Amino acid sequence: MPFDLERTTHRFAKNATGGVQTVVADDPADMTQVNLIREHLQHETEEFRQGRFTDPGQIHGQQMPGLAALRDSAGRIDVVYTDTPDGARITYTTGDSALVTALHAWFDAQVSDHGSHATTE
Repeated sequence: MPFDLERTTHRFAKNATGGVQTVVADDPADMTQVNLIREHLQHETEEFRQGRFTDPGQIHGQQMPGLAALRDSAGRIDVVYTDTPDGARITYTTGDSALVTALHAWFDAQVSDHGSHATTE
């Protein structure tokens, strides 16, 4: 991660069509972290739209739950980036129930791996 995990929080909210991943600076005035979060999530959004989930595999392991299905998802998940006042979010939307299940498993694995630096909403 290009930003400091000790100064940021990941939030994962699952829903019926996928979910929302938000990363925020614990101190909203810490513009260094806010900008690093935004740069990273913008990059990841472009990668994920193409079905390239390389970074999560490198960070969390290639056998991460849900990752195999997500690697084959190009064009089947709508991946949208949005700035937030204290960071950024990526919204994942799909009508494919198998991909919703993969996204939810992937979210759960990230919450587990990030420990105290991640929450569910």
